Amino acid sequence: MNKKLKTMIIDYDKWQEIFHTLKKNKVRTGLTAFGVLWGIFMLMVMLGAGKGLENAVYSGMGDFATNSMFIWSQATTIPYKGFPRNRWYRFELDDMYAIKRNIPEIEIITPTVHGGGWQVTSTLIYGDQKGNFRVEGIMPEENKVDPVDIFKGRYINDLDELNRRKVALLGHRVYEELFKKDEEPVNTYVKINGIYFQVIGVYKSKHTGGWGEEQNSIVFIPFGTTEQIYNYPDIVDHFSIVGKPFANIDKIQDEVMTILAKRHSVHPNDKGAFGYNNVGKEFRKVKGLFMGIRGLIWLVGIGTLLAGVIGVSNIMLIIINERTQEFGIKRAMGATPFKIISSVISESVFLTSVAGLLGMAFGIYVVELVNKAVGSSNSNEIMFMNPEVDFRVAIAALIVLIIFGIFAGIIPAKRAVSIKPIEAIRSEN
Repeated sequence: MNKKLKTMIIDYDKWQEIFHTLKKNKVRTGLTAFGVLWGIFMLMVMLGAGKGLENAVYSGMGDFATNSMFIWSQATTIPYKGFPRNRWYRFELDDMYAIKRNIPEIEIITPTVHGGGWQVTSTLIYGDQKGNFRVEGIMPEENKVDPVDIFKGRYINDLDELNRRKVALLGHRVYEELFKKDEEPVNTYVKINGIYFQVIGVYKSKHTGGWGEEQNSIVFIPFGTTEQIYNYPDIVDHFSIVGKPFANIDKIQDEVMTILAKRHSVHPNDKGAFGYNNVGKEFRKVKGLFMGIRGLIWLVGIGTLLAGVIGVSNIMLIIINERTQEFGIKRAMGATPFKIISSVISESVFLTSVAGLLGMAFGIYVVELVNKAVGSSNSNEIMFMNPEVDFRVAIAALIVLIIFGIFAGIIPAKRAVSIKPIEAIRSEN
Protein backbone atom coordinates (compact mmCIF):
# COMPACT_ATOMS: atom_id res chain seq x y z
CA MET A 1 0.00 0.00 0.00
CA ASN A 2 2.87 2.36 0.84
CA LYS A 3 4.48 1.62 -2.51
CA LYS A 4 1.23 2.40 -4.30
CA LEU A 5 0.83 5.63 -2.33
CA LYS A 6 4.40 6.68 -3.20
CA THR A 7 3.75 5.94 -6.85
CA MET A 8 0.54 7.98 -6.71
CA ILE A 9 2.37 11.01 -5.27
CA ILE A 10 5.31 11.05 -7.74
CA ASP A 11 3.35 10.01 -10.84
CA TYR A 12 4.24 13.03 -12.97
CA ASP A 13 2.06 11.93 -15.89
CA LYS A 14 -0.94 11.76 -13.60
CA TRP A 15 -0.29 15.26 -12.22
CA GLN A 16 0.16 16.65 -15.72
CA GLU A 17 -3.18 15.08 -16.59
CA ILE A 18 -4.78 16.72 -13.52
CA PHE A 19 -3.41 20.15 -14.44
CA HIS A 20 -4.51 19.70 -18.04
CA THR A 21 -8.05 18.75 -16.97
CA LEU A 22 -8.36 21.71 -14.61
CA LYS A 23 -6.92 24.15 -17.15
CA LYS A 24 -9.19 22.83 -19.89
CA ASN A 25 -12.14 24.71 -18.42
CA LYS A 26 -10.70 27.54 -16.33
CA VAL A 27 -14.00 29.28 -15.61
CA ARG A 28 -15.60 26.11 -14.27
CA THR A 29 -12.52 25.26 -12.21
CA GLY A 30 -12.30 28.80 -10.83
CA LEU A 31 -15.95 28.95 -9.80
CA THR A 32 -15.74 25.53 -8.18
CA ALA A 33 -12.59 26.45 -6.27
CA PHE A 34 -14.15 29.75 -5.21
CA GLY A 35 -16.89 27.90 -3.32
CA VAL A 36 -14.29 26.12 -1.18
CA LEU A 37 -12.14 29.26 -0.89
CA TRP A 38 -15.09 31.33 0.33
CA GLY A 39 -16.12 28.68 2.84
CA ILE A 40 -12.76 28.49 4.62
CA PHE A 41 -12.25 32.26 4.27
CA MET A 42 -15.51 32.87 6.13
CA LEU A 43 -14.55 30.28 8.77
CA MET A 44 -11.23 32.03 9.43
CA VAL A 45 -12.82 35.48 9.58
CA MET A 46 -15.60 34.33 11.91
CA LEU A 47 -13.12 32.53 14.20
CA GLY A 48 -10.95 35.66 14.33
CA ALA A 49 -13.94 37.90 15.02
CA GLY A 50 -15.20 35.59 17.76
CA LYS A 51 -11.77 35.57 19.42
CA GLY A 52 -11.54 39.36 19.17
CA LEU A 53 -14.88 39.77 20.91
CA GLU A 54 -13.88 37.25 23.57
CA ASN A 55 -10.54 39.00 24.19
CA ALA A 56 -12.31 42.36 24.58
CA VAL A 57 -14.77 41.00 27.15
CA TYR A 58 -12.08 39.26 29.20
CA SER A 59 -9.80 42.30 28.94
CA GLY A 60 -12.58 44.42 30.42
CA MET A 61 -12.52 42.09 33.43
CA GLY A 62 -8.77 42.55 33.90
CA ASP A 63 -7.26 39.89 36.17
CA PHE A 64 -10.38 39.80 38.29
CA ALA A 65 -10.68 36.68 40.47
CA THR A 66 -13.33 34.75 38.56
CA ASN A 67 -14.47 32.52 41.43
CA SER A 68 -15.46 35.51 43.54
CA MET A 69 -18.39 37.50 44.88
CA PHE A 70 -19.13 40.80 46.64
CA ILE A 71 -21.76 41.38 49.29
CA TRP A 72 -23.07 44.52 51.03
CA SER A 73 -25.93 45.35 53.39
CA GLN A 74 -29.28 46.82 52.34
CA ALA A 75 -32.53 47.71 54.07
CA THR A 76 -34.44 44.69 55.36
CA THR A 77 -37.65 43.73 53.58
CA ILE A 78 -39.17 41.36 56.19
CA PRO A 79 -39.92 42.24 59.87
CA TYR A 80 -38.00 39.98 62.25
CA LYS A 81 -37.45 39.64 66.02
CA GLY A 82 -39.36 42.84 66.76
CA PHE A 83 -37.46 44.84 64.13
CA PRO A 84 -39.56 46.52 61.43
CA ARG A 85 -38.97 46.18 57.71
CA ASN A 86 -36.80 48.83 55.98
CA ARG A 87 -34.33 48.66 58.87
CA TRP A 88 -30.81 49.69 57.91
CA TYR A 89 -27.84 47.90 59.40
CA ARG A 90 -24.09 47.75 58.69
CA PHE A 91 -21.61 44.89 58.38
CA GLU A 92 -18.84 44.79 60.98
CA LEU A 93 -15.23 43.64 60.92
CA ASP A 94 -16.05 40.76 63.27
CA ASP A 95 -18.34 39.39 60.55
CA MET A 96 -15.27 38.70 58.45
CA TYR A 97 -13.68 36.55 61.16
CA ALA A 98 -16.94 34.65 61.73
CA ILE A 99 -17.22 33.90 58.01
CA LYS A 100 -13.59 32.75 57.87
CA ARG A 101 -14.10 30.36 60.78
CA ASN A 102 -17.26 28.78 59.44
CA ILE A 103 -16.64 28.50 55.68
CA PRO A 104 -13.35 26.68 54.93
CA GLU A 105 -14.02 26.86 51.15
CA ILE A 106 -13.18 30.58 51.22
CA GLU A 107 -9.64 31.43 50.12
CA ILE A 108 -9.80 35.22 50.54
CA ILE A 109 -12.21 37.54 52.33
CA THR A 110 -11.32 41.19 52.64
CA PRO A 111 -13.34 44.27 53.74
CA THR A 112 -13.77 47.67 52.09
CA VAL A 113 -15.08 50.88 53.61
CA HIS A 114 -15.94 54.01 51.61
CA GLY A 115 -14.58 57.25 53.03
CA GLY A 116 -17.59 59.51 53.65
CA GLY A 117 -20.08 56.98 52.30
CA TRP A 118 -20.98 55.23 49.04
CA GLN A 119 -20.12 57.35 45.97
CA VAL A 120 -19.23 60.30 48.24
CA THR A 121 -16.07 62.14 47.23
CA SER A 122 -13.37 63.67 49.37
CA THR A 123 -11.31 66.77 48.58
CA LEU A 124 -7.66 66.13 47.68
CA ILE A 125 -5.13 68.98 47.57
CA TYR A 126 -1.56 68.93 46.32
CA GLY A 127 0.16 72.31 46.09
CA ASP A 128 -2.20 74.59 44.22
CA GLN A 129 -4.07 71.68 42.62
CA LYS A 130 -7.37 70.44 44.00
CA GLY A 131 -9.85 67.69 43.05
CA ASN A 132 -12.71 65.61 44.44
CA PHE A 133 -12.25 61.85 44.34
CA ARG A 134 -13.59 58.75 46.03
CA VAL A 135 -11.51 57.37 48.90
CA GLU A 136 -11.71 53.69 49.82
CA GLY A 137 -10.21 51.90 52.80
CA ILE A 138 -8.85 48.50 51.82
CA MET A 139 -6.60 45.74 53.10
CA PRO A 140 -3.60 44.37 51.11
CA GLU A 141 -5.57 41.22 50.10
CA GLU A 142 -7.77 43.39 47.87
CA ASN A 143 -5.04 43.26 45.22
CA LYS A 144 -5.56 39.49 44.99
CA VAL A 145 -9.25 39.97 44.25
CA ASP A 146 -9.08 42.82 41.74
CA PRO A 147 -5.38 43.34 40.89
CA VAL A 148 -4.07 46.66 39.56
CA ASP A 149 -0.86 47.57 37.78
CA ILE A 150 1.53 49.60 39.95
CA PHE A 151 2.60 52.53 37.79
CA LYS A 152 4.85 54.09 40.45
CA GLY A 153 5.79 53.11 44.00
CA ARG A 154 4.05 50.21 45.75
CA TYR A 155 0.74 48.81 46.95
CA ILE A 156 -0.64 49.07 50.50
CA ASN A 157 1.02 46.45 52.72
CA ASP A 158 0.37 44.74 56.07
CA LEU A 159 2.45 47.25 58.06
CA ASP A 160 0.41 50.12 56.65
CA GLU A 161 -2.74 48.42 57.91
CA LEU A 162 -1.29 47.25 61.24
CA ASN A 163 0.06 50.70 62.15
CA ARG A 164 -2.86 52.58 60.56
CA ARG A 165 -0.45 54.68 58.57
CA LYS A 166 -1.65 57.78 56.76
CA VAL A 167 -0.53 56.63 53.33
CA ALA A 168 -2.34 56.86 50.00
CA LEU A 169 -2.24 54.94 46.72
CA LEU A 170 -3.50 57.18 43.93
CA GLY A 171 -5.41 56.12 40.87
CA HIS A 172 -3.76 57.19 37.61
CA ARG A 173 -6.40 59.79 36.80
CA VAL A 174 -5.96 61.31 40.29
CA TYR A 175 -2.22 61.52 39.67
CA GLU A 176 -2.72 63.19 36.27
CA GLU A 177 -5.02 65.86 37.73
CA LEU A 178 -2.95 66.73 40.82
CA PHE A 179 0.63 66.39 39.55
CA LYS A 180 2.53 67.87 36.66
CA LYS A 181 3.58 65.64 33.80
CA ASP A 182 6.60 63.45 34.75
CA GLU A 183 6.52 64.78 38.32
CA GLU A 184 7.53 62.14 40.89
CA PRO A 185 4.60 61.60 43.29
CA VAL A 186 6.08 58.97 45.62
CA ASN A 187 6.93 60.28 49.12
CA THR A 188 5.11 63.56 48.49
CA TYR A 189 2.12 64.52 50.67
CA VAL A 190 -1.46 65.21 49.66
CA LYS A 191 -4.25 66.56 51.84
CA ILE A 192 -7.39 64.42 52.09
CA ASN A 193 -10.15 66.36 53.82
CA GLY A 194 -7.50 68.51 55.50
CA ILE A 195 -5.31 65.59 56.70
CA TYR A 196 -1.86 64.95 55.21
CA PHE A 197 -1.24 61.55 53.61
CA GLN A 198 2.05 60.30 52.22
CA VAL A 199 1.78 59.08 48.64
CA ILE A 200 3.23 55.56 48.38
CA GLY A 201 2.37 54.89 44.76
CA VAL A 202 0.21 55.29 41.68
CA TYR A 203 -1.75 52.45 40.10
CA LYS A 204 -3.44 51.81 36.77
CA SER A 205 -6.59 49.77 36.46
CA LYS A 206 -6.38 46.59 34.41
CA HIS A 207 -9.98 47.04 33.32
CA THR A 208 -10.91 48.82 30.10
CA GLY A 209 -13.68 51.25 29.22
CA GLY A 210 -15.79 52.96 31.85
CA TRP A 211 -14.93 50.39 34.51
CA GLY A 212 -11.23 51.19 34.20
CA GLU A 213 -11.81 54.95 34.13
CA GLU A 214 -13.87 54.78 37.30
CA GLN A 215 -11.30 52.71 39.15
CA ASN A 216 -8.46 55.03 38.10
CA SER A 217 -10.30 57.84 39.89
CA ILE A 218 -10.20 56.16 43.32
CA VAL A 219 -7.69 56.75 46.13
CA PHE A 220 -6.86 53.71 48.28
CA ILE A 221 -5.82 54.12 51.92
CA PRO A 222 -5.46 51.44 54.65
CA PHE A 223 -8.75 50.07 56.00
CA GLY A 224 -7.90 50.84 59.65
CA THR A 225 -6.84 54.38 58.76
CA THR A 226 -10.17 54.99 57.03
CA GLU A 227 -12.07 53.83 60.10
CA GLN A 228 -10.05 56.21 62.26
CA ILE A 229 -10.15 59.25 59.96
CA TYR A 230 -13.86 58.98 59.07
CA ASN A 231 -14.93 57.70 62.52
CA TYR A 232 -16.19 54.31 61.28
CA PRO A 233 -15.47 51.95 64.21
CA ASP A 234 -15.29 48.45 62.70
CA ILE A 235 -17.80 49.36 59.98
CA VAL A 236 -17.58 47.49 56.65
CA ASP A 237 -19.35 48.62 53.48
CA HIS A 238 -18.77 45.43 51.52
CA PHE A 239 -16.82 42.19 51.61
CA SER A 240 -14.84 40.83 48.68
CA ILE A 241 -14.80 37.03 48.77
CA VAL A 242 -12.83 34.54 46.65
CA GLY A 243 -13.52 30.81 46.81
CA LYS A 244 -10.79 28.20 46.70
CA PRO A 245 -10.13 26.53 43.32
CA PHE A 246 -13.08 24.33 42.31
CA ALA A 247 -15.17 25.60 45.25
CA ASN A 248 -18.82 26.35 44.47
CA ILE A 249 -19.14 30.14 44.81
CA ASP A 250 -22.96 29.89 44.74
CA LYS A 251 -22.89 27.62 47.80
CA ILE A 252 -20.43 29.98 49.51
CA GLN A 253 -22.77 32.90 48.81
CA ASP A 254 -25.70 31.13 50.48
CA GLU A 255 -23.59 30.22 53.51
CA VAL A 256 -22.27 33.78 53.86
CA MET A 257 -25.83 35.17 53.77
CA THR A 258 -26.94 32.67 56.41
CA ILE A 259 -24.13 33.69 58.77
CA LEU A 260 -24.66 37.42 58.24
CA ALA A 261 -28.45 37.13 58.64
CA LYS A 262 -28.02 35.35 61.97
CA ARG A 263 -25.45 37.86 63.25
CA HIS A 264 -27.56 40.91 62.32
CA SER A 265 -31.05 39.61 63.21
CA VAL A 266 -32.18 39.46 59.60
CA HIS A 267 -34.96 37.07 58.59
CA PRO A 268 -33.45 33.87 57.09
CA ASN A 269 -35.55 34.32 53.94
CA ASP A 270 -34.87 38.05 53.56
CA LYS A 271 -32.56 37.94 50.52
CA GLY A 272 -33.41 41.57 49.79
CA ALA A 273 -31.48 42.61 52.90
CA PHE A 274 -28.27 41.84 51.00
CA GLY A 275 -26.84 43.33 47.86
CA TYR A 276 -24.42 41.06 46.05
CA ASN A 277 -22.55 40.52 42.83
CA ASN A 278 -21.68 36.91 42.07
CA VAL A 279 -18.77 37.29 39.64
CA GLY A 280 -18.26 33.51 39.44
CA LYS A 281 -21.81 33.00 38.21
CA GLU A 282 -21.53 35.81 35.66
CA PHE A 283 -18.18 34.48 34.47
CA ARG A 284 -19.71 31.04 33.88
CA LYS A 285 -22.44 32.68 31.81
CA VAL A 286 -19.88 34.54 29.70
CA LYS A 287 -17.79 31.40 29.28
CA GLY A 288 -20.85 29.41 28.21
CA LEU A 289 -21.84 32.19 25.80
CA PHE A 290 -18.49 32.12 24.03
CA MET A 291 -18.52 28.32 23.87
CA GLY A 292 -21.88 28.62 22.13
CA ILE A 293 -20.53 31.29 19.77
CA ARG A 294 -17.54 29.09 18.86
CA GLY A 295 -19.84 26.14 18.25
CA LEU A 296 -22.12 28.26 16.03
CA ILE A 297 -19.11 29.59 14.09
CA TRP A 298 -17.87 26.05 13.40
CA LEU A 299 -21.38 24.92 12.45
CA VAL A 300 -21.85 27.77 9.98
CA GLY A 301 -18.27 27.57 8.71
CA ILE A 302 -18.30 23.81 8.18
CA GLY A 303 -21.72 24.08 6.55
CA THR A 304 -20.43 26.72 4.11
CA LEU A 305 -17.31 24.66 3.48
CA LEU A 306 -19.38 21.52 2.91
CA ALA A 307 -21.51 23.35 0.36
CA GLY A 308 -18.36 24.27 -1.56
CA VAL A 309 -17.04 20.70 -1.40
CA ILE A 310 -20.38 19.34 -2.67
CA GLY A 311 -19.93 21.69 -5.60
CA VAL A 312 -16.52 20.13 -6.23
CA SER A 313 -18.06 16.65 -6.17
CA ASN A 314 -20.76 17.66 -8.65
CA ILE A 315 -18.23 19.20 -11.01
CA MET A 316 -16.10 16.06 -10.75
CA LEU A 317 -19.13 13.97 -11.80
CA ILE A 318 -19.56 16.22 -14.85
CA ILE A 319 -15.87 15.82 -15.67
CA ILE A 320 -16.16 12.03 -15.35
CA ASN A 321 -19.06 12.02 -17.82
CA GLU A 322 -17.05 14.14 -20.25
CA ARG A 323 -14.06 11.76 -19.95
CA THR A 324 -16.02 8.51 -20.30
CA GLN A 325 -14.10 7.40 -23.41
CA GLU A 326 -10.78 8.35 -21.83
CA PHE A 327 -11.42 6.18 -18.76
CA GLY A 328 -12.66 3.32 -20.96
CA ILE A 329 -9.45 3.40 -22.99
CA LYS A 330 -7.37 3.45 -19.81
CA ARG A 331 -9.23 0.44 -18.44
CA ALA A 332 -8.80 -1.37 -21.76
CA MET A 333 -5.06 -0.67 -21.68
CA GLY A 334 -4.76 -2.25 -18.22
CA ALA A 335 -5.24 0.64 -15.79
CA THR A 336 -6.18 -0.77 -12.40
CA PRO A 337 -9.24 0.45 -10.46
CA PHE A 338 -6.87 1.83 -7.80
CA LYS A 339 -5.11 3.98 -10.38
CA ILE A 340 -8.40 5.36 -11.68
CA ILE A 341 -9.69 6.05 -8.16
CA SER A 342 -6.43 7.65 -7.03
CA SER A 343 -6.41 9.89 -10.10
CA VAL A 344 -9.93 11.18 -9.49
CA ILE A 345 -9.48 11.59 -5.72
CA SER A 346 -6.10 13.34 -6.24
CA GLU A 347 -7.80 15.81 -8.57
CA SER A 348 -10.52 16.48 -6.00
CA VAL A 349 -8.10 16.82 -3.08
CA PHE A 350 -5.77 19.05 -5.08
CA LEU A 351 -8.57 21.40 -6.06
CA THR A 352 -10.02 21.64 -2.54
CA SER A 353 -6.59 21.93 -0.87
CA VAL A 354 -5.31 24.73 -3.11
CA ALA A 355 -8.58 26.65 -2.83
CA GLY A 356 -8.63 26.03 0.93
CA LEU A 357 -5.06 27.24 1.45
CA LEU A 358 -5.75 30.39 -0.53
CA GLY A 359 -8.96 31.02 1.41
CA MET A 360 -7.19 30.40 4.72
CA ALA A 361 -4.32 32.74 3.86
CA PHE A 362 -6.72 35.46 2.69
CA GLY A 363 -8.88 35.05 5.81
CA ILE A 364 -5.92 35.28 8.18
CA TYR A 365 -4.65 38.32 6.26
CA VAL A 366 -8.01 40.09 6.66
CA VAL A 367 -8.04 39.23 10.40
CA GLU A 368 -4.55 40.75 10.75
CA LEU A 369 -5.64 43.91 8.93
CA VAL A 370 -8.57 44.27 11.33
CA ASN A 371 -6.21 43.66 14.27
CA LYS A 372 -3.94 46.50 13.15
CA ALA A 373 -6.91 48.81 12.57
CA VAL A 374 -8.30 48.09 16.05
CA GLY A 375 -4.85 48.43 17.62
CA SER A 376 -4.42 51.92 16.15
CA SER A 377 -7.78 53.07 17.53
CA ASN A 378 -7.63 55.41 20.53
CA SER A 379 -11.14 54.62 21.71
CA ASN A 380 -11.55 53.87 25.42
CA GLU A 381 -14.59 51.68 24.80
CA ILE A 382 -12.95 48.57 23.38
CA MET A 383 -15.50 46.10 22.01
CA PHE A 384 -13.02 44.19 19.85
CA MET A 385 -9.44 43.28 20.79
CA ASN A 386 -6.64 41.24 19.22
CA PRO A 387 -8.69 39.18 16.74
CA GLU A 388 -6.65 36.10 15.92
CA VAL A 389 -6.89 32.58 14.55
CA ASP A 390 -5.23 29.85 16.58
CA PHE A 391 -2.62 27.98 14.49
CA ARG A 392 -3.91 24.64 15.76
CA VAL A 393 -7.44 25.58 14.75
CA ALA A 394 -6.24 26.56 11.27
CA ILE A 395 -4.46 23.21 10.88
CA ALA A 396 -7.57 21.39 12.11
CA ALA A 397 -9.66 23.25 9.53
CA LEU A 398 -7.19 22.29 6.79
CA ILE A 399 -7.33 18.62 7.83
CA VAL A 400 -11.13 18.73 7.76
CA LEU A 401 -10.93 20.30 4.30
CA ILE A 402 -8.64 17.52 3.00
CA ILE A 403 -11.00 14.88 4.41
CA PHE A 404 -13.89 16.63 2.68
CA GLY A 405 -11.84 16.65 -0.53
CA ILE A 406 -11.35 12.89 -0.31
CA PHE A 407 -15.06 12.30 0.22
CA ALA A 408 -15.86 14.70 -2.61
CA GLY A 409 -13.82 12.49 -4.96
CA ILE A 410 -15.13 9.11 -3.80
CA ILE A 411 -18.50 9.21 -5.64
CA PRO A 412 -16.99 10.43 -8.94
CA ALA A 413 -14.16 7.86 -8.54
CA LYS A 414 -16.66 5.02 -8.10
CA ARG A 415 -18.50 6.29 -11.15
CA ALA A 416 -15.26 6.25 -13.16
CA VAL A 417 -14.40 2.70 -12.05
CA SER A 418 -17.91 1.44 -12.84
CA ILE A 419 -17.55 2.40 -16.51
CA LYS A 420 -17.15 -0.71 -18.68
CA PRO A 421 -14.29 -0.30 -21.16
CA ILE A 422 -16.26 -1.53 -24.24
CA GLU A 423 -19.28 0.70 -23.54
CA ALA A 424 -17.04 3.68 -22.77
CA ILE A 425 -15.11 3.33 -26.06
CA ARG A 426 -18.35 3.11 -28.03
CA SER A 427 -19.96 6.12 -26.27
CA GLU A 428 -20.14 9.49 -27.96
CA ASN A 429 -19.83 12.74 -25.99
